[in-house]
Amino acid sequence: MRWALILALAGLLSGPALAAPPTAAQKDEFYAVCMGIADNETLCACKAKAAMTLIDERFMGVVIASMRGGTPASTDFVAYNTYVAKSNQVCKPDY
Repeated sequence: MRWALILALAGLLSGPALAAPPTAAQKDEFYAVCMGIADNETLCACKAKAAMTLIDERFMGVVIASMRGGTPASTDFVAYNTYVAKSNQVCKPDY
């Protein structure tokens, strides 16, 4: 019984944190910022839709800030590059 409790706690501690998904308002903001940069409705709609499944609410803020010219924090840099690569795979398969 004691081992079962220890294993259950270890599973809780090692499992992924459940983060909030991006909001609809963030999706709209993402699309608007993207259109200001790329002026490509197909690409921006795809990227906004992909972001809703690839990243969480906090990280959507990081992405939007980066699109506006900010630089991701060093702790977010690898995740940011991974997001860009994955969204490009979805929205620009020949990229």
